[in-house]
Amino acid sequence: MSKVNVLVVDDSAFMRKLISDFLSEDPRIQVVGSARNGKDGIEKLKELKPDVITMDVEMPVLDGIEALKIIMKECPVPVIMLSSTTKAGAENTISAMQSGAIDFIAKPSGAISLDLHKIKEELVRKVLSVSKVNRKQLIKISSDKYLSTTQAESYSKIEPKEEYRVNKSVAKVPTLSKKIICIGTSTGGPRALQNVLTRLPASLDSAVLIVQHMPAGFTKSLAARLDTLCAISVKEACDGDVVQKGTAYIAPGGYHMRAKQEGSNLVICLDQSEARNGHRPAVDVLFESISEINQYSKVAVIMTGMGSDGTKGLVALKNNGSVKAIAESQETSIVFGMPKAAIATHLVDEIQDVENIAQTILKYV
Repeated sequence: MSKVNVLVVDDSAFMRKLISDFLSEDPRIQVVGSARNGKDGIEKLKELKPDVITMDVEMPVLDGIEALKIIMKECPVPVIMLSSTTKAGAENTISAMQSGAIDFIAKPSGAISLDLHKIKEELVRKVLSVSKVNRKQLIKISSDKYLSTTQAESYSKIEPKEEYRVNKSVAKVPTLSKKIICIGTSTGGPRALQNVLTRLPASLDSAVLIVQHMPAGFTKSLAARLDTLCAISVKEACDGDVVQKGTAYIAPGGYHMRAKQEGSNLVICLDQSEARNGHRPAVDVLFESISEINQYSKVAVIMTGMGSDGTKGLVALKNNGSVKAIAESQETSIVFGMPKAAIATHLVDEIQDVENIAQTILKYV
């Protein structure tokens, strides 16, 4: 079995050695080189042809984001960003994700020589995962000039165009007047969410509840960026929020998000109860809470991501009430883990490329 070849790019000699040592301890990974800045990294990339790059965001000469843009344009390869958890660091990380980075790791905030060991397992796991990224989709990302809001107004949620009725037997509009959309995603999710949410109209007759696997400090920047791009409102959810139509609520990193019915309203509840399958927030937790809500028709969407989070929640949803389930296709998923697991339940109504998910949602709301 061939090893995953990794190039480590960081301006700190200490960090380069520490990251290299962490990765080299796993027999499935081989560190083929290191670079001290983005310019050096691009040169080493062309020479060494690694399978994966780990890239610091803040570096002299050429920073990680500018280097990433050049890499995605000239020789696309999966890149994992290493970022600080400061507000500026989080904003830069979200920008990097939109520019083509596949995933990121938040640098610990404490004493670096001690605290960084906390991310060793995450680093190894993500390197191995992104090494299996859909390369065709990676190349598509590198040339993707789309991602605008101009299409948000063009879809009619009243009468969808006939060509989008992939399976007419499941395209019937539910009879319940109250509706809720819930979305779960992980690796590759920020770009997928932008692709979907920017295509939803401001007049959307539903709220959208979203779980994106991300650590604390990053979901707020993701929500703020999406809010500037979308016709609907996008915010990081707060405990006690009364759910409003035309608004998307993103679960904050480090908190599970649930919805509960209070009179005629849906209210968001956040907690820091035990992680589910290593995730907090977890898609399963959100979906299971939605399954307990009565008198609503529901649309559940599972998009790109590793693992199977959301599958148990989908089963709970399907066992309770009116639910339409949509999964992202293998062709557009950066990592076809979560959608694949959902599809395997045979409870998914439609499998769609990411650019078609918004109009599929609109058929049901």
